[in-house]
Amino acid sequence: MKKLLLCLLGLISPLYAGDSMPDDLVIIQKPIIFDEKRKALTLQYMQQRYGMVQDEPVIEPKMVVVHWTVIPTFEQTFAAFNPPELPAARDGIRAGGNLNVSSQFVIDRDGTVYQLMPETTMARHTIGLNYTAIGIENIADGNSLPMTEAQLAANTKLITYLAGKYPIEHVLGHSEYHRFRDTDWWKETNPNYFTEKNDPDIVFMQRLRSSLSALSLKPLP
Repeated sequence: MKKLLLCLLGLISPLYAGDSMPDDLVIIQKPIIFDEKRKALTLQYMQQRYGMVQDEPVIEPKMVVVHWTVIPTFEQTFAAFNPPELPAARDGIRAGGNLNVSSQFVIDRDGTVYQLMPETTMARHTIGLNYTAIGIENIADGNSLPMTEAQLAANTKLITYLAGKYPIEHVLGHSEYHRFRDTDWWKETNPNYFTEKNDPDIVFMQRLRSSLSALSLKPLP
């Protein structure tokens, strides 16, 4: 009854009202703009960055990349991800294209889970791996806003749910994505297009993977 009411109110999609959705996981739908412009920019990104020519910007999720936003609130994070085009302030990554950064999910500090995009639509969040990675952003910065216990629990529930829908092989932090550069997973066409990341901290990722031990994930390269 609770899920039905939330669906009727538009807080969660009917997609998540089925038996596969754990009772203690609620995903609030908060879609960012995905108009024809964003679609075109996404398809352009996939072609230029990965050599993938597609009619639709869809992915086959096989990994999850966990991030922190540095931006201190969900509202500010949503505002940053919502425009289709990369803002002028992000000139440091403009070499990768004009598509704005985003992720499929954002987890607030109290563990509230928001979905910004469909799981199988490509989001720009991790160089070299966006074509197969679901991104989860967490409202944190590792300093004044460390990752919370509520976020650990929410990431665990969400990733467990996603692994029940898709053949997820790896769960990694953005700080660990460099470990895939010399593997077949890496699709970035420009070997010089790379940025160093520190999110989330390694201790959090170790705790998260430990909490996901039942999934039998593959070790990182």
